Amino acid sequence: MRWDPSPVPDEQLTFVTGIRTIATGGDVHTQNGYAIHTFAVTRDMEDDYFYDADGELLIVPQDGDLLFMTEFGIIACAPGEIIVIPRGVKFKVSRQAGTQQAAGYICENYGEHFTCPERGPIGANCLANRRDFLTPVAAFERKDGTTCRLTVKWCGQFHQCQIDHSPLDVVAWHGNYAPYKYNLRHYSPVGPTLKDHADPSIFTVLTAPLGQPGTANIDFVIFPARWLVAENSFRPPWYHMNVMSEFMGLIEGVYDAKPEGFVPGGMSIHNMMLPHGPDADAFYGASMK
Repeated sequence: MRWDPSPVPDEQLTFVTGIRTIATGGDVHTQNGYAIHTFAVTRDMEDDYFYDADGELLIVPQDGDLLFMTEFGIIACAPGEIIVIPRGVKFKVSRQAGTQQAAGYICENYGEHFTCPERGPIGANCLANRRDFLTPVAAFERKDGTTCRLTVKWCGQFHQCQIDHSPLDVVAWHGNYAPYKYNLRHYSPVGPTLKDHADPSIFTVLTAPLGQPGTANIDFVIFPARWLVAENSFRPPWYHMNVMSEFMGLIEGVYDAKPEGFVPGGMSIHNMMLPHGPDADAFYGASMK
């Protein structure tokens, strides 16, 4: 199944009110599984704040530059980057200067925290290196006497209360439970030199592991531009089916297996154990040209 993107609505939407749920799996009450959302932003969260008590949020901007002000400080995030907000961390979102509207994807993780995958025989380098993950620039916000609205998502429902100060008035913190961002352009993909299209795990940026080896609650995978050693040839991904459902969103460019109809901002989903692969045009182009 495939969705094509629609224009950002004309109505006034903050990061929270502009979220739309696309797919779910698992159960928030038992803390396993996930939900996939899109978001659209046409208005800043000025006196509005939010935290998700159900899961951590992996946010993938597709259009527009955003500023995330959290309890731990400020993170700027643009298309080509991702930001992870841990469960329970309060934040608000505004548009950066020059951005009229913004949109993108959200993966809400109910399971174990995202982490870098094991590299196995790859060794110390390639994939996503820990040194490239960035934590916030220290900052706090003081709004004593100002009416602020705090929204919390808890057990699948939204609750709101009013407080007389900003919840982002934390001036110091200790530990490693903090938001972070990562520039996807720093990702170093690896690939086989003899056989085609090795296990997609070589494209895994972050994983939320499960107890069973070889499986995960969520794998966040990207297919960046890369040089193929088989010059002057095009080899699209083969037809396959997965033990995990596969949700894809396009940030920019053209996806090899769907050269037409899958545009930036679009989405596709392939449910677990159902075969899928390149469309007819991609197969013809790889076979005949």
